[in-house]
Amino acid sequence: MEIGISTFVETTPDVATGEVISHAERIREVVEEIVLADQVGLDVFGVGEHHREDFAASSPAVVLAAAAPQTKRIRLTSAVTVLSSADPVRVFQDFATVDALSNGRAEIMAGRGSFIESFPLFGYDLKDYNELFEEKLDLLLKIRESEKVTWKGGHRPAINNLGVYPRPVQNPLPVWIGSGGNQESVIRAGLLGLPLVLAIIGGSPVQFAPLVELYKKAAVHGGHDPSKLPVASHSHGFIADNTKKAADLFFPSTQAVMNKLGKERGWGPYSRSSFDAARSFEGALYVGDPQTVADKMIHLRKNVGVTRFMLHVPVGTMPHDLVMKAIELLGKEVAPIVREEVAKWEAG
Repeated sequence: MEIGISTFVETTPDVATGEVISHAERIREVVEEIVLADQVGLDVFGVGEHHREDFAASSPAVVLAAAAPQTKRIRLTSAVTVLSSADPVRVFQDFATVDALSNGRAEIMAGRGSFIESFPLFGYDLKDYNELFEEKLDLLLKIRESEKVTWKGGHRPAINNLGVYPRPVQNPLPVWIGSGGNQESVIRAGLLGLPLVLAIIGGSPVQFAPLVELYKKAAVHGGHDPSKLPVASHSHGFIADNTKKAADLFFPSTQAVMNKLGKERGWGPYSRSSFDAARSFEGALYVGDPQTVADKMIHLRKNVGVTRFMLHVPVGTMPHDLVMKAIELLGKEVAPIVREEVAKWEAG
């Protein structure tokens, strides 16, 4: 069971003071968070790509590259790369460079993106949303397979026997498919034999078990061994010394972000009762003391089949020291409990 962190590098107004941290300061903080995650024994750190004022990481590869020489073991991934509006050649080059700097620890998590700001920014039409992803994923995988590439598509100029450099340390460079639970994306990942990441941020995580089974069936249909394909989850959460403290600290910024996004997307208000329900044992929020969070992660592993868990923290702006403490608790206290219990369970 791999355990790690994901972040969108939020720069939302502080709910207590109204102040907004600069993009520069928040990016530097995230590099410190990655370094700490490595030091406390976590397995992976993911940085999400966004192109809006309240998220500072429009270029995850650059952030990960800054952390790469300062870390020793942790894997460094996007979470996600919005592949539909990106150039797959440049994406591959950027992450091959991170792979070089980290000596073989880079990964790409490719997704269509739930935020759409990058499409007009880079000159793409949202009506091509699905077609763009399929085409660009095809090119990315061809670049991964071969140093010299010949390719033709409908949304990007053709490539005729050209080399793409640098080549990564890892062969092949890991490419994951990020999904919010769309059956089509789950089936695509399985047929291609690519690892799957599920964003489990609402409802009951156990409800995602049929999607994992669908993914495995698609993998078999595509001629792949599903036992060799990892499945990851990405869920919001926070850890403190006791559960009440964790909930009280995490709720205000989470509410502020969920209500802002709710206005953009037509959701209802996000209340404390909704939050408390979501942090129940069957809910999708992993908020509490180390034992509480560990128990929920073990439950997810046993009932959904997730082999990698990424705790998304913070949601909205929280004090950097509190985020660092949550990362420390995840690595030093939660992860050992989970790994030990999962090892016992798998041993039978």
